[in-house]
Amino acid sequence: MDTVLRIFIIYVLLVAGLRVLGKREFGQLSPLELITLLMIPEVVSQSLTHQDPSLINAIVGVTTLFSLVFVTSLLTHRFKRLEEVISDKPSVLVEHGKFIEQNMNKERLSPEEIYAVMHKSGLYELRQVRWAVLETDGEIAIIPEEETSQPEATADEMKGA
Repeated sequence: MDTVLRIFIIYVLLVAGLRVLGKREFGQLSPLELITLLMIPEVVSQSLTHQDPSLINAIVGVTTLFSLVFVTSLLTHRFKRLEEVISDKPSVLVEHGKFIEQNMNKERLSPEEIYAVMHKSGLYELRQVRWAVLETDGEIAIIPEEETSQPEATADEMKGA
């Protein structure tokens, strides 16, 4: 019964902590939030397996991790310079139908990866892409070129052709 109680306490603590961090999908987590989620099992594992007789270390550890993530998000929201240091800026990968190889090499992305995202957006030729941007969350955003509309030919022009 002791194990069930320990798991229940850790579960309630994790649910409360995740509530405080905000409503985001896992795909939208910042690198710091992802690192925190990966550290939690290590912090609580000893308390759950009775290697550490008290739950206090697990509670303090998880609370500290959530507090650090919360404070970091507040500071980066308040101080844009800190946000620039902690998180990266978006990177332009395609500009008006041309790959920007320097940025693609920096981000270690292949043309095939960009084509795959283009295809999901309904675009099949690179010239159809105005911008392809690697966003800070790791997603590639595709902005298509605006289609130039040709004036429709009149019936007289079609007869003369």
